[in-house]
Amino acid sequence: MGISIGLVGVGSFGSGFVRLFRNHPLVERFALCDVNPERLRAAAERHQVAETYRSLDAILHSDLQAIALFTQHWLHAPQAIQALEAGKHVYSAVPVISLEDGDAMLDWCDRLVAAARRTGLHYMLGETSYYHPEAMYCRRRAAEGAFGRFVYGEGEYLHDIDSPGCSLREVARNRWGKDWDMCKSGGVPMHYPSHSIGGPLSVMRTRMTKVAAFGYVHPNDDWFRPDTEGGNVISNEMALFQCANGAAVRICEHRRIGHPGREGFQLWGTDGCFVEGHVGGGHWMTKQGATPLSVEQMRDPLPPDVFAAWRRGVDSDAAVYGGHRGSHAYLVHEFVDAIAHGRRPAIHAWEAVRYFAPGILAHKSALRDGELLDIPDWGEAP
Repeated sequence: MGISIGLVGVGSFGSGFVRLFRNHPLVERFALCDVNPERLRAAAERHQVAETYRSLDAILHSDLQAIALFTQHWLHAPQAIQALEAGKHVYSAVPVISLEDGDAMLDWCDRLVAAARRTGLHYMLGETSYYHPEAMYCRRRAAEGAFGRFVYGEGEYLHDIDSPGCSLREVARNRWGKDWDMCKSGGVPMHYPSHSIGGPLSVMRTRMTKVAAFGYVHPNDDWFRPDTEGGNVISNEMALFQCANGAAVRICEHRRIGHPGREGFQLWGTDGCFVEGHVGGGHWMTKQGATPLSVEQMRDPLPPDVFAAWRRGVDSDAAVYGGHRGSHAYLVHEFVDAIAHGRRPAIHAWEAVRYFAPGILAHKSALRDGELLDIPDWGEAP
């Protein structure tokens, strides 16, 4: 029942997943791949991995069943499709793809869904917000019908360009390496919306159908400038979405904001509501009052054997879960368990594009002074 899997890209982000994939009880064979030979050698030695590959083509010619992509974000969709067509199941880090051209990204959504349908193999997007404790708790309450009918939601990703904890300037320079220059600054906030959209949609299990959005342009901005490759000057984008279930959702993607950083959501229903805390935790609310919730109360338990396997070699229970508010462990387990048991994983291709495409249309709306636009959809998974 165990599977074989290779992790592609052992940079600063991908290396944080090596232990989780390698030590999962259902992984019988594990390999590493990177185009940088020194980085690959160091990672293989550090994590005691014997099987290594120097290129994506090489690992795709192996007999491994699946690969996990942690490469540069503009490569994600093309490499995922290449892997599917080579007969591999695919886990991909977020986003689906990152390009300056929104229409080109929508075209890659077409291609990704078509490849998943054509090959019959599984693709999973590693959207961290799906496994935040708040999202897990709200999905349980939604399954019970505790929200009643969903009325309104809010999602936001507040990440200032100069955040002391994670400077987006340094992230950009590290991604491009020696090829980076100021023309590669900027970017479009709503072209990476899954951290703010993923939570509400995963709970409501619906899709966004229409959007009207507006943008904020920071005076004399040195990062979001018209002379960059994409020419985007909007640093903050705010959008109101209509959903297929009748609810409305407000989404904010802000890169110029005096805030330590926030990635979360809130949901209101006719019978119950969830309001997130600003320093972890949250509140379940009804007409009768509010119930405070801790992270431990909200988080789903991992299977005991999986938790035990990951607990060995780390300093504490908290260290088991990994980064992004403990989501890494759940993402890895979901993908590995799904492939091992022949089922479709969460955040499959059809779901992934629903977390991605709304932001592309939101940016188009912001450029058109809030024009109401229809959001394309790729239907339900077969």
